[in-house]
Amino acid sequence: MSAIDDLATELSRLPGIGRKTALRLTYHLLRQPTDQTRRLAEALLTLGERVRPCARCFNLTEDELCSICRDSRRDASILCVVEQASDISAIERAGEFRGLYHVLGGRLSPLDGVGPDDLTIGSLLDRVSTGGEVREVIIATNPSLEGEATALYVQGQLAPRDITVSRIARGLPVGGDLEYADGVTIAQAINARRAM
Repeated sequence: MSAIDDLATELSRLPGIGRKTALRLTYHLLRQPTDQTRRLAEALLTLGERVRPCARCFNLTEDELCSICRDSRRDASILCVVEQASDISAIERAGEFRGLYHVLGGRLSPLDGVGPDDLTIGSLLDRVSTGGEVREVIIATNPSLEGEATALYVQGQLAPRDITVSRIARGLPVGGDLEYADGVTIAQAINARRAM
């Protein structure tokens, strides 16, 4: 196998990158100056060597604790549980949540061999039990079948504890039209309605 094929194969393993796109990226990189491709290679190596899960919440960081866990201005009484570290960025962009996070590292998927022991649910339970400062856990898993199953499982594990467990609302996006929404989305929007 040639170096071109090797790189294209590795690039095609990235999410959303098919074989054609991988080849296009490979040929693009070949047209770049050597120092630019070297910087890219070094950045990838540095990423793999420096970035690791936060010791507390499993967000990605270069330090022992991520910047969110180190921020004393955050409300430690509220935890938002997400599937992946990338979900934190989406929530943070909204600028509304000021609590802390817990990254599960995926979602339950028995068909893919992912069970509760493959996620950080045990660490979440330890965080909630230790110190008693957590009063609410917001479950923000994706609204997929696996995400819902994960949310229900986490809720069941947290039920014996004296804390509030909530789920992020789902429904119609701002600017969306009822005419184009699917039935499940409309049903969730109606069920998650609130008083005005």
